[in-house]
Amino acid sequence: MATKVLVVDDDVNIVKLIKLYLEKEDYSVCTAGNGKEALDVFNREKPAIIILDIMMPEMDGNQVCREIRKTSDVPIIMLTAKGETFDKVLSLELGADDYIVKPFEPKELIARIKAILRRSDSKNKQNDGECVVFDKLEVNLSNYELKIDGKILEIPPKELELLYFLASNPNRVFTREQLLEEVWGFDYFGDSRTVDVHIKRLREKLEGVDSNWQLKTVWGVGYKFEVR
Repeated sequence: MATKVLVVDDDVNIVKLIKLYLEKEDYSVCTAGNGKEALDVFNREKPAIIILDIMMPEMDGNQVCREIRKTSDVPIIMLTAKGETFDKVLSLELGADDYIVKPFEPKELIARIKAILRRSDSKNKQNDGECVVFDKLEVNLSNYELKIDGKILEIPPKELELLYFLASNPNRVFTREQLLEEVWGFDYFGDSRTVDVHIKRLREKLEGVDSNWQLKTVWGVGYKFEVR
């Protein structure tokens, strides 16, 4: 069965263009022209990935992303005509997996879709029981659950995957590019600010939990999960 992609944009020409390229790659495509319609189509069609425009009538893309993240970790790539850092950071903080700025090359979008789906499929095939434990910290990738001092803490999927990867390799330094490749499943197309945003959010959640470990910046290199 063909992988189903939901394309959401109020610009009919952009929807037709993306649909054309996706169907050439043998994807099944469903579409929506505004935010409210997007939620209806998402609940009905259960797509494997969503291409979601930000500026739309009825409900904007960020609102749609927020609603979907309440119930699903389906991969989401945001489309935006805005190139400002604030807009990109906001989308990532709401749970988007990636973003691409208009105008864009359709082939680049296809490459990002393939990379994210590969990573998502890999995560879905992982065995149960994948868990790392440190003092007052438990990161369980089999059920996407984070426990802080024994209490479950709600956390977006990508933040949990990033924390799990770093904590599974204690005291090892990774560059932003390596983290993009390992956690997001792409390197060249990734933006290092994606990593920075997720690290910032993780630190806010983990601040003051325990003094025996921390997410540490290695200036000029990247990040590590430091265990004393």
